[in-house]
Amino acid sequence: MVSKKQRRMGVSDTSARYYPSDALSLDELAYWIAFSRVMGIGPVRFQMLLDFFHDDVASAWRASPRALAEVGLDQRTLDSFLKQRANIEPADELKRLDKLRIQVITWKDADYPPLLRKMEYAPPVLYVCGQLQEDDLRYTIGIVGTRKMSPYGRQVTEHFARDLVKGRITIVSGLALGVDTVAHVTALDEGGRTIAVLACGLDTIYPPSNYHLAKQIVDSGQGVLLTSFPLGIKPDGGNFPARNHIISGLSLGVLVTEAPDKSGAIITANSALSQGREVYAVPNSIFAFSGIGVNKLLKEGAHPVTEVRDILEHLNIHTVPRAEELPLYEPENEEEKQLLALLTREPQHIDDIIRISTLATNTVSAALTIMELNGLVKQIGNMQYVRTN
Repeated sequence: MVSKKQRRMGVSDTSARYYPSDALSLDELAYWIAFSRVMGIGPVRFQMLLDFFHDDVASAWRASPRALAEVGLDQRTLDSFLKQRANIEPADELKRLDKLRIQVITWKDADYPPLLRKMEYAPPVLYVCGQLQEDDLRYTIGIVGTRKMSPYGRQVTEHFARDLVKGRITIVSGLALGVDTVAHVTALDEGGRTIAVLACGLDTIYPPSNYHLAKQIVDSGQGVLLTSFPLGIKPDGGNFPARNHIISGLSLGVLVTEAPDKSGAIITANSALSQGREVYAVPNSIFAFSGIGVNKLLKEGAHPVTEVRDILEHLNIHTVPRAEELPLYEPENEEEKQLLALLTREPQHIDDIIRISTLATNTVSAALTIMELNGLVKQIGNMQYVRTN
């Protein structure tokens, strides 16, 4: 039975196709998948098994307790593996993935993300819904932040995600509420690419409120869902640090737009630093609780950024083709021109706009609505407006 906090993810026939590994036979792949289900056999121990059995993963799976002890598995790990192995049928695991049209990518495959491959403890097996594209493997920036986002946090996240997409950068995030959601949605809305990294198997979407977003990412053809966790694994708390490690591992750098002192975003930033990746942070108000973590990152050496150019130039990304700019709408009348001149990137409440403009309330309200539809302004919550350019 699915809990209230989870949603099952089914992939439609048109949203993705199942592809076996390009470097392994189906029989070999089945055993790689089976090992990924075994708690206690992580990247280090799995590599030990591959080395001992000369990449014959089927022999490693079927090995006797004595042979496994010779590999170097301690007794506790050995006993746990034997107990779990008895309940796992490799061929059945492959069938389940095939039914859901989930792609499996292993260390052996050419399309294993090269940035992720470089990180310590890279997962041997990745599960993917949707199709990775070449730029997803080369030009990627992680965007992370708080779940309890302020209007400022939303504005900053949309600003950076939108401009990164214009630079043909793939946005990587964790499908969480708040900053993650805004980063994914903005990428989709702007016609860009996005990768959502999950802390559970792809047959479960967490949080459940983002089920339709996850489906849109796949069905639109604009991105993928990706995880190192096999089917059936629930989003337990201990899985999220591993998820965060993959977000940073997939990315050239990680941008933190808004985050309190103790949050998953800070864990992701620390993972990025441990992997030798760049960390970027947007300065926040010193009085905002939701910005304490970001400002602390800045004090500890994160790169301060106020526009996407800061990130691209620091990473020396100058060869990425820029998407064509859409023509900007112009104000249609004097009232709109007056309001546009008053607005900046700093949020202003509609009451203040009415007071400063001296225009009638209904005139300002109607004009702002039309201007928002035309992309000139944006309401960022609580009747506060900003210019979009």
